[in-house]
Amino acid sequence: MWYNNSVFYQIYPLGFCGAPRENDGALSHRLLKVAEWAPYIASLGCGALYLGPVFESDRHGYDTRDYRRVDCRLGDNADLADVVSVLHANGVRVVLDGVFNHVGRGFWAFRDVQEKKWDSPYKDWFHIDFGGNSNYNDGFWYEGWEGHYELVKLNLQNGAVVDYLLDTVRSWVALYDIDGLRLDVAYCLDKGFLARLRELADTLKPEFFLLGETLHGDYNQWLSTLHSCTNYECYKGLYSSMNDLNLFEIGHSIKRQYGSEPWALYRGRQLFNFVDNHDVTRVASILRDRRELPVIYGLLFAMPGIPCVYYGSEWGAEGSKSDGDDALRPDFERPCENGLSRLISAYARARRGSAALCEGDYAEVLLTNRQYIFQRQLGGERVLCAFNAGSEPYTAHFNAGCGRAVDLVTGEGHDFGGGSLLPPYSASYWLCEK
Repeated sequence: MWYNNSVFYQIYPLGFCGAPRENDGALSHRLLKVAEWAPYIASLGCGALYLGPVFESDRHGYDTRDYRRVDCRLGDNADLADVVSVLHANGVRVVLDGVFNHVGRGFWAFRDVQEKKWDSPYKDWFHIDFGGNSNYNDGFWYEGWEGHYELVKLNLQNGAVVDYLLDTVRSWVALYDIDGLRLDVAYCLDKGFLARLRELADTLKPEFFLLGETLHGDYNQWLSTLHSCTNYECYKGLYSSMNDLNLFEIGHSIKRQYGSEPWALYRGRQLFNFVDNHDVTRVASILRDRRELPVIYGLLFAMPGIPCVYYGSEWGAEGSKSDGDDALRPDFERPCENGLSRLISAYARARRGSAALCEGDYAEVLLTNRQYIFQRQLGGERVLCAFNAGSEPYTAHFNAGCGRAVDLVTGEGHDFGGGSLLPPYSASYWLCEK
């Protein structure tokens, strides 16, 4: 499957393109900026783009007004088709945000209910009680997503709603040739709807990818239908292991998920891994020591699963959730390539060139508070992934199972005799010679 071997790049388009916070109704072709970045995304080593919400919305994109029309602040439908075409020409597949749990108050069907109340043919598209009232004095109560009443929850057990949304997905593939969907708040979506969506996905195009946004719990409840889920367990483990100088935390999570023990949860499945995204503090701001950035990204690209890089974080951009969502979703005029971005590009090339790093089994080799070595193996290919989060060099003594190796990041040879020296704040991927 193409997605198992890909490195993803994530863009939140309304922020990335410098769109106004509120929908001002003015058409502007800002989305074409994404096409301008396509060669850079490809040069970074990313073969897929997760592009956040692009369709007409009230404000932030997750409050949809119209699933069939690109947000005027970003451009028009032709712009999105052009952007996808340019990305494909650069070898980058495209996954769009599918926001199917809720809509904005400006959604055309909800507006009809506001106007016609009981007489609206769309009243059963939502969870409505005409015996109550809303915070907006609509004259009826309705369910909002997790208490956010600007986000009106759809009734996904209504056949007309499901048919409308599935027809929408068909139109996105026909018009834009997209390669998959990231399902917003997939943990809230009706399981029957997810099953219908998976049935459709399997007919749309070969290997159409369904990624679910999930938070915690047993991801298998979604992996039975979807191809992958967001791995928030390891997201937390990655940064807190660095901050607490306790690599046992992330080691425990990876072993729990992918170890050789019978109780390992996700062997043979690929979770979606990240160190930050549009909803959380950027990794350069959450780490107490920025010198650990090469280590945390090295882990991201070596651990089992599908790695994703959030735009700007590859060169160390900062942004804190405490300053609001806008601080996490800025408009960068151009890429700011530096040593970190070049290192991440090298990690990406190493991963994409190694079947073992993409889909190999996992086995822990060495683990201390500051050092971590594990093995990824597929068939006869075996890669030892070594990390030092400490400020001092560390000589690791372990049974490598081979005498020499080649570092997939630097291309340099490595001799295991007498122990392996791990420089401070480093990551190495050693391909063992047969």
